[in-house]
Amino acid sequence: MKKLTRSAALMAGLLIGTTASAVEIGEAAPQFSLPRLTDNAAVTPLTQFSNKVIYLDFWASWCAPCRTSFPLLNALYQKYQQQGFEVVAVNLDEDLDDAKKFLVEYPVAFTVLRDEPGEWAETYDVESMPTSFIIDKHGTIQRVHNGFAKADIDEIENKIVSLINQP
Repeated sequence: MKKLTRSAALMAGLLIGTTASAVEIGEAAPQFSLPRLTDNAAVTPLTQFSNKVIYLDFWASWCAPCRTSFPLLNALYQKYQQQGFEVVAVNLDEDLDDAKKFLVEYPVAFTVLRDEPGEWAETYDVESMPTSFIIDKHGTIQRVHNGFAKADIDEIENKIVSLINQP
């Protein structure tokens, strides 16, 4: 039931067109500290990835496009992590077991955090699953991407490489 509640809230936001604290391209990425999905006691601040290009991805286990994105994002992370690239995935599932089952089926090497109350999803104005933000080395949002299709990865990779290569 909780899964439907969050889904209904996301859809209501889309239909009504509400924007609580929307972030825009060119703005500083709001900073947060969230627990790791696999270890609730280990809190990770976004500032831990300062001076790196970050792909910040809000996702949920019930999100069909997330099943496509996770393996591709993991490959991208492994390809560019040594060059200063990070993927930070923020899970919005209300049921922790659902998120953990998803990660068993789609394992990743990148950081996975948990925002069960949806506070940071609201701050970032997440309206669809997944919603991602590409953040440059200076902490500025350079791209917002709603949804995910397999063909998106090339454009995402090009943007990430261009940001990695900037001072």
